[in-house]
Amino acid sequence: MTQQSDTTADSAGRVHDRFGDAGAPAVLRRLSASPALVRRREDRDLADRIALSAATGRGAHLRTEDVHAWLAERRRADVFHVERIPFAELDEWRFERGTGNLVHHSGRFFTVEGLHVVEHDGPYGDGPRREWQQPVIRQPEVGILGILAKELGGVLHFLMQAKMEPGNPNLLQLSPTVQATRSNYTKAHRGADVKLIDHFVRPDPDRVIVDVLQSEQGSWFFRKSNRNMIVETADEVPASDDFCWLTLGQIAELLHEDDTVNMNARSVLSCVPYRDTTPGALHSDAQLLSWFTGERSRRDVRARRIPLASVRGWKHGVEAIEHEDGRYFKVAAVSVRAGNREVVGWTQPLLEPVALGLAAFLVREIDGVPHVLVHARAEGGFLDTVELAPTVQCTPGNYAHLPAADRPPFLDAVLDAPPSRIRYQAVHSEEGGRFLNARSRYLVVDADPAAASLDPPPAYTWATPAQLRALTRHGHYLNVESRTLLACLNAVAARSRGGK
Repeated sequence: MTQQSDTTADSAGRVHDRFGDAGAPAVLRRLSASPALVRRREDRDLADRIALSAATGRGAHLRTEDVHAWLAERRRADVFHVERIPFAELDEWRFERGTGNLVHHSGRFFTVEGLHVVEHDGPYGDGPRREWQQPVIRQPEVGILGILAKELGGVLHFLMQAKMEPGNPNLLQLSPTVQATRSNYTKAHRGADVKLIDHFVRPDPDRVIVDVLQSEQGSWFFRKSNRNMIVETADEVPASDDFCWLTLGQIAELLHEDDTVNMNARSVLSCVPYRDTTPGALHSDAQLLSWFTGERSRRDVRARRIPLASVRGWKHGVEAIEHEDGRYFKVAAVSVRAGNREVVGWTQPLLEPVALGLAAFLVREIDGVPHVLVHARAEGGFLDTVELAPTVQCTPGNYAHLPAADRPPFLDAVLDAPPSRIRYQAVHSEEGGRFLNARSRYLVVDADPAAASLDPPPAYTWATPAQLRALTRHGHYLNVESRTLLACLNAVAARSRGGK
């Protein structure tokens, strides 16, 4: 005999007892009498609207093929100038007495400190042990990365900004509508207001599409999070030369271009709630989460801040703090002029990698369903031990001197992949507000089954892109590099469907 539920919901979402309201518990009778208190948990139409935007390659305003010309025009319209300077020429920044930490005189923005990390591959210190010290950026305040959405011509468009960041190699890239630290939007810099910030500081809860805290680079930041948001508006948005409305299909095309869509925009776009059309996965969602929880539980990462002056293995010069072996990254200083920023001129420190990075997903189809090989990766700056990372995430030059056994797993499988196996590739800039010329080659590579079995090494597992998209609803599951690759996978899927 089939057991029936005691309650049903009508088309308006009101709750009714199958024996009638008189037999319902008091709380259900109250809810039934107050339909405004109960609503659907998800907007069922949103996935269709997102799919339409992803399939639309021609926007209501700017053509995709004209975006690069528009960005070039915005570069010409304002004065942008960045030059390296000695640390002694930093204005309002100083090396703190005693610690040697690089700090702003206001106590706001961020500091460059030291970090001491001890990692055990096991909860009781019985596994392999790694230990190192390094400079790190500490920025405890939570910033806002917000994209405004609006229906234009019946299609969702997203308001992107042509924003200058001093560390970008081409200075100006497509960024979110709002990209601001708390110090920025509370005007600690004594500059102009951040445009459109009110849509995100006080969002209409009925208009929120995405709102989640996500991490940034755990190898360069200490426990840094940003609020990733997409908020829809029906209001008129004042026209501005530095902003343009684009569909998801247009942005997908631009994600195939080098140094065009900045890291913060990629992070937010990775959280777009696309509909899952796949029939299943190698591992159930419960199995995937259990595996990930097990990885977090068994890894022991102990990171503590230390004075920058005491970091071992790094040398302090007039213009840079760098590793004794010339690897990894440097701490440098720059002077900036930017006509379209809230402050038109300033100086600041930046972290500068010494070489091009690499982030890659190996991909396999399992029973016709695409899967990617993810890595439960520990980084010293993560808030919670490990996050899901690409199959390969490293700077290859840092390992060139090592034998194959000591190189990251699957690195050679990615580097040696023939062009026929590469589904996606582009060079993207990392966060240009804190990093100087930080660029990584992002790849999606068809895996050779002989090199990437369905039973991968410890700390690796297969997951579908849809499973990863579901995890972006929650903070600190996917690291920023895997979120970029997820946005790129969404772009590959959009291109394969074809824009209209």
